[in-house]
Amino acid sequence: MQTNIYNLYPEIDTFKESMIKVDALHEVYYEVCGNPDGVPVVFLHGGPGSGCNPSQRRFFDPNHYKIILIDQRGCGRSKPLGSIVNNTIDDLVHDIDLIRTTLGIDKWLVFGGSWGSTLGIAYASKYTKHVTGLILRGIFLSRTIELNWFLNDVKAFYPEPWQVLCDFLPTESRTNPISAYEKLIFSDDTAVSIPAAIQWNQFESSIMTLLPRPSSDQAVNGSVELARARVQIHYIQHQCFVGNRDLLDEANNNLSHLPTVIVQGRYDMVCPPITAWELKRAMPHAELYLIDDAGHSAMEPGTTSALVAATERFKNLS
Repeated sequence: MQTNIYNLYPEIDTFKESMIKVDALHEVYYEVCGNPDGVPVVFLHGGPGSGCNPSQRRFFDPNHYKIILIDQRGCGRSKPLGSIVNNTIDDLVHDIDLIRTTLGIDKWLVFGGSWGSTLGIAYASKYTKHVTGLILRGIFLSRTIELNWFLNDVKAFYPEPWQVLCDFLPTESRTNPISAYEKLIFSDDTAVSIPAAIQWNQFESSIMTLLPRPSSDQAVNGSVELARARVQIHYIQHQCFVGNRDLLDEANNNLSHLPTVIVQGRYDMVCPPITAWELKRAMPHAELYLIDDAGHSAMEPGTTSALVAATERFKNLS
């Protein structure tokens, strides 16, 4: 599949942008672009807390696919921004399928990276008959070993960003950074919460790619940064509401018939490749592509090429 180099498709606009009331509190934003009569594919963003952006539309041939992107509860353009009330993995799975039925879609391809891979597996396990296949990247299953890696062990490879993360905190709080940041980020004083949120988000951003990325001149939106950090910490502190579920076992039992492509950076420091390897072993039929010159980001060239190649391959299965 990776003999050829695949690039992102050109930028495209949406033809539908909408909010859907999913419960008494939350309104979830979704958008549709590409071919209105095309093969449906749903994009599940990472985080938790990140939201979608226009570049994510470009993994898919807009002439072939009807592309649906969703900002999960509390994220992006969904309202209320940053809300953690009624915000669990089961709620998000509910929302995804509500959008499917609202759009009159019977079956769709599910594409998810990082936290989106967790959500994609959970969704496909519950609504298997409505899924045609899976494209999963940067596999994360919210197990204790994975959370411990991100919240502590990764400092073995990235001591400088870890030190920056900890130096922001009072000395006495540095033994438990996640709890210390939770207290700051959920402060009612935005002079406290927003700087802490920016610092928290910067840590993950600094370990996303194999090689350092050039610094961005893009202005920081404090409200967006705060919402992202609050949703992410809410999920992490509850083990992403996966609890005692064995998603590897669920994948083995429920998804063995679904065509599946797994794309994983060899040097992914956010979601180490052992999890992708174990998912492949649980789903022997799945195709696993380890990208030797990539970290976690979907936008590193080798990973981008493999993901676009996967969407091209699925065109022949639809």
